[in-house]
Amino acid sequence: MSGHTITETQTVQSTKESLPKRQYKWNFIWRNIILYLIMHFTGFYGLYLALVSAQWKTIFYCWFLLVIALQGVTAGSHRLWAHKTYKAKLPLKLILVVFQTLSLQNHAYDWATYHRVHHKYVDTDADPHNSRRGLFFSHMGWLFVHPQPEVEEKYKSIDFSDLHADKVLMFQKKYYHTFFAPVVGMLIPSAIPWYFWGESFENSFFIATMLRYCLCTNITFLVNSIAHIYGTRPYDKTMYPTEVPIVSVLTGGEGWHNYHHVFPWDYKTGEFGKYRSNLTTGFLDLMAAIGWAYDLKTASEDMIMKRVNRTGDGTRKIDQLIHGLNDDHHHEDDQVWGWGDKDMTEEDFSYVKVYNRKSD
Repeated sequence: MSGHTITETQTVQSTKESLPKRQYKWNFIWRNIILYLIMHFTGFYGLYLALVSAQWKTIFYCWFLLVIALQGVTAGSHRLWAHKTYKAKLPLKLILVVFQTLSLQNHAYDWATYHRVHHKYVDTDADPHNSRRGLFFSHMGWLFVHPQPEVEEKYKSIDFSDLHADKVLMFQKKYYHTFFAPVVGMLIPSAIPWYFWGESFENSFFIATMLRYCLCTNITFLVNSIAHIYGTRPYDKTMYPTEVPIVSVLTGGEGWHNYHHVFPWDYKTGEFGKYRSNLTTGFLDLMAAIGWAYDLKTASEDMIMKRVNRTGDGTRKIDQLIHGLNDDHHHEDDQVWGWGDKDMTEEDFSYVKVYNRKSD
């Protein structure tokens, strides 16, 4: 997975070497630093309690909350609101808002808007978690400092009108800090083990809430860090995002990251991997089967193969080569944040497959 040859990484490496060294000014956000220190200390304490004193039901409950919290991030904040890879009926939106709140990664509006900026200006100084600034910075260090001026400048250029029009999303945003995070994200999950099976409240809080919060945050952030540095680039060798199967398993399908940055509007976020390494796709297919998810978009095989042959690093096995497509240059201006980006081409639209199509 990380065993690159020089040939596989030379395009990205040459890009790194050609970039001028920039001296960044570190304006720390001490509130975030303190909160994340508390999260990690209490999370590790929750892990200790899980090992020495918790009931097995509490441990299973923590795992269950972690899984659905990750679904709130991947199926909700990411694939629905950030990239518009599918559309959701009201019941599914309500479920995803609750699941996303359990991640405690701020409200979904904030998550989705900055993620669009990340995709549009990936690994530049306008990217909130630019991986060129190092593994720790892209993992969570970006939350400890004020963003570069380029981030806020480019943020203003992205269209968020669809998010503003989403009443469920804006309701969560309005009441996130006063109700959703403290009550839905912390109080209720902590009370359930204590009330229903007599777990101590100490175990309930530190395991079901703080350990879950710590794990969910770090697992999610692996996509920003590990999956931008280590792995293969079968779809575009000139960009930083990579394919890291273990990250896909942990996150529910978000580790097929080179594919995802090439086709950010694909609801599967990857070409390969069954449900066991892309749980979110399985969840969305189930929601589509009952009619709660519709207009699920995915890239056609022809579209994928053209891109593989044009810009891939050769790590994806193909049946035949498509001749005449040898432009392997990647330009930041070519990036799109997801479905509906103004820079999507007519060819992009023409090759897309849409499943469970319905009219609004």
